[in-house]
Amino acid sequence: MNISVKGEYALQAIFDLASQPPGDPVRIADIAKRQKIPQKFLELILAGLKQGGFVESRRGAEGGYLLARSAESITVGEVVRFVEGPHPGKGNTRRKAETPFTGMWQDVDRAVSEIIDDTSFADLLRGWTDKQNKFVLTWEI
Repeated sequence: MNISVKGEYALQAIFDLASQPPGDPVRIADIAKRQKIPQKFLELILAGLKQGGFVESRRGAEGGYLLARSAESITVGEVVRFVEGPHPGKGNTRRKAETPFTGMWQDVDRAVSEIIDDTSFADLLRGWTDKQNKFVLTWEI
């Protein structure tokens, strides 16, 4: 499965929003800075994600973007398929003719799909938070 830069940035943006307090809109500039995404590109990505029902926006001085649904209910797979189309990596170089490897590659694609379809952004956030908390430095002399 190949994911485009746009797809990676979309995943990072959703993850960033999932890591913020629910109900608090986040400015595009803040997401762009934290995730190191060009702001103009992020604007386009978020507009698309809004059309897909993943995020919503609020106007005004206190406005910004926030998740349209809970992080628990948004899977990596549905975001990838929305941004990349129904068959991510469709431009891959695998042969269309039957080869000894065809079945294996189909199994790999199914396994990857199963993993990303079973992984919510809340799962990612819990895993990332646990990993970050494991490596907290303590300075003792």
